[in-house]
Amino acid sequence: MRAIRNSLCTLVLTLFASAAFAQTTTATPKLDVPYVPTPQKVVDAMLKLANVSDKDVLYDLGCGDGRIVITAAKEHGATGTGFDINPERIKEANQNAREAGVTNKVKFVEQDLFKVDYRPASVVTLYLLPNVNMKLRPVLLEQLKPGTRIVSHAFDMGDWEPEETQVIDGSTIYLWTVPENKKIGKSR
Repeated sequence: MRAIRNSLCTLVLTLFASAAFAQTTTATPKLDVPYVPTPQKVVDAMLKLANVSDKDVLYDLGCGDGRIVITAAKEHGATGTGFDINPERIKEANQNAREAGVTNKVKFVEQDLFKVDYRPASVVTLYLLPNVNMKLRPVLLEQLKPGTRIVSHAFDMGDWEPEETQVIDGSTIYLWTVPENKKIGKSR
């Protein structure tokens, strides 16, 4: 069932990506993942699953409009940074942070996810395609401290079994905690 759900999510995201690429101009960066916002109920569940608190530093990868970082700051007191390669999303996220009154707790950075220094994060959230998750997995395991929580919307991390999986309004979310021994099975 999980494989079918992941295949359907991949198909939907691929269709969105095709549409997004058809509308791009030369000024728009090449996106590995289309912009598909995480529903607010799923955002709330992701933050709850990760047990986010005011002591956390949350990094959201492919932050889009900033809703995960903003909600973490506003509802849980966390500080956070959202990363996205699309300058339009960063502009939108900054505007949303101003409107939410959390610019003192959050920032949004236009940056390639493979060039981010992840070491400050205590929580990482993502809604990326499976191939991007798998490319990021060794980077996250190398840089993140043991005990750091990773929560993914819709897609897993290959043979790294999640500690917990929940289905919220038809969306699956996964939780992992970076272990002391960071050797996880081979990637698919």
